Amino acid sequence: MNVGAIFPQTECGADVKAIGEFVQAVEAMGVDHLFVADHVLGADPKFHSHPSLAVYSHAAVVHEALTLLAYLAALTSRLTLATGILILPQRQTAVVAKQAAQIDVLSGGRLRLGIGVGWNAVEFEALNETFENRGRRCAEQVAVLRALWTQEVVDFRGEFHRISHAGLNPRPIQRPIPIWFGVGSRERPVPPEAVLKRVARLADGWSPNFAPDTQGQAIVARVHEYARGAGRDPAVLPLEGRIRLAGQGPDGWAKQVNAWKALGASSVIAEPRGAGLRFPDGHLDVLRRFKETVS
Repeated sequence: MNVGAIFPQTECGADVKAIGEFVQAVEAMGVDHLFVADHVLGADPKFHSHPSLAVYSHAAVVHEALTLLAYLAALTSRLTLATGILILPQRQTAVVAKQAAQIDVLSGGRLRLGIGVGWNAVEFEALNETFENRGRRCAEQVAVLRALWTQEVVDFRGEFHRISHAGLNPRPIQRPIPIWFGVGSRERPVPPEAVLKRVARLADGWSPNFAPDTQGQAIVARVHEYARGAGRDPAVLPLEGRIRLAGQGPDGWAKQVNAWKALGASSVIAEPRGAGLRFPDGHLDVLRRFKETVS
């Protein structure tokens, strides 16, 4: 089973040297991929209400995901660099295609583009994008991204996009770059059925937020059913489990890894946030212990 780590956005601060030390140490300990969250703006809880603002408010340090990955590409040589997740429908699709292709070239083909539809309506408004149609628009964005990454010249006419005989150069090394879907949240781990159907129909892999319990088993079964209905083999739709390291030790970590294996997960991502750890040393220490536990 592959083991990834969640980059501790909101706990890493802005010390570039410490960020570099953390990422290089993560690669050196044999972690397979690094999972980097995305937010452009944080809303002020004095004026807006959402459970996720407890972590992602205007006061939280959140590095811009794609710029950060371009920087990390220069500091690493093996680690897969994954957005986890990029809020795709609040961004211009062609710009994301260009940026992702560039990171893939700079990293030697090590980008995994994780996407989601987001929850922060304030962010969408500020970026001049529509919040209400984000799911439908995201599905079309996936088609546009893959066309731009694989075709020299694209002529696309959709509900939300118009591209008249134009293309990217350079195109990515991976053609196409794998697109994974992030679904659910800590507060609302069970995604709507429309989201599960998009995963089954469009994703190259998925990273949910639910627990590996009977409810999670039922959700995985529904995604597999939807995939078969869309003419896809569920075996080509890898699942990644999330393991929060805070509040438990090696026995609990191993139990969760085994539970994800039982659900058919091909990888897990370890999240060191939420335990009051010092960055980078405290985060690295718990990640090392987790990696030793599951190896």
